[in-house]
Amino acid sequence: MSHNMNSGKLISFVIPCYRSEQTIGTVIDEIEELMKEHTDHDHELILVNDCSPDGTWEKIMEICSKVSCASGINLARNFGQHGALMAGLSKASGDIVVCLDDDGQTPAMQAFRLIDAVEQGADAAYARYEHKRHSLFRNMGTAMNEWMAKVMIGKPADLYVSSYFAVKRFVVDEMVKYTGSYPYVVGLVLRTTSNIVNVDIDHRARTVGSSGYTFKKLLMLWLNGFTAFSILPLRVATLSGGIFAFAGFLYGIYTIIKKLIFGNRLDILPLGFSAIMSVMVFMGGMLMLMVGLAGEYIGRSYISLNKDPQYVIRETIDAGSADEQADK
Repeated sequence: MSHNMNSGKLISFVIPCYRSEQTIGTVIDEIEELMKEHTDHDHELILVNDCSPDGTWEKIMEICSKVSCASGINLARNFGQHGALMAGLSKASGDIVVCLDDDGQTPAMQAFRLIDAVEQGADAAYARYEHKRHSLFRNMGTAMNEWMAKVMIGKPADLYVSSYFAVKRFVVDEMVKYTGSYPYVVGLVLRTTSNIVNVDIDHRARTVGSSGYTFKKLLMLWLNGFTAFSILPLRVATLSGGIFAFAGFLYGIYTIIKKLIFGNRLDILPLGFSAIMSVMVFMGGMLMLMVGLAGEYIGRSYISLNKDPQYVIRETIDAGSADEQADK
């Protein structure tokens, strides 16, 4: 970590890495060029390899051997972006921590737009993109994530959240206190502070490879969001059960009245077999959905009770140690 006696605040750049062997080097070069223009700040780089199947860890080791302020964390298996972020945040020591992507789509050269917003009083600053260059699938996933965060965990409607953000030290300290097995970084920020702003940032098209987010990973991200920080789904399930029970009671009253009015002539009316089957299938599906939802909460509580780790570190490269190893 570079640290000068006359310098200002320390900026930590935390970058989760997955399949970024060809892109992470460019991102680091951008950060280093940026920090040359801001000599009043120190900085450190924390690169977290989320068990990438390509040569990402080797590339990180190469970067650490050339850049004195770079540290590397190699996770033992794939824990996902939020697990990797938690690993990086736990190691970050900066007064301000900036988290960004490894693919170059979140321009590191504009990091001081976020940093300036934090230095001017915000506790957290999220990048907001006018024109996103993600794929249609990824944009749909982001929109779903936005809706989920707003409805389930109380995100303000006018706040846009993204993977490119900067937070103050006290926010990071509070975030890393979370020991649950399913971290959700946006939820951790939102439950820590409401002093959050958006900053307009450009968004680049991906030049190499494709997004690491699959439908399964996006689905797990949504589940993490609303099961880790909200019980609203359980309340919705309870409300739905009450509504259906009341509707069933009304239908029972209706059936009794119909029997009293029509009496023995009831056999001339349509039996409504299809309608009854539709209601039964619908009700059965709703019940299974609600039971499954309750089971999801119970299962995650059980896993967290057993202290399933957010991440497991296989090995680390501390800032400056790569140079020492190279000299040996």
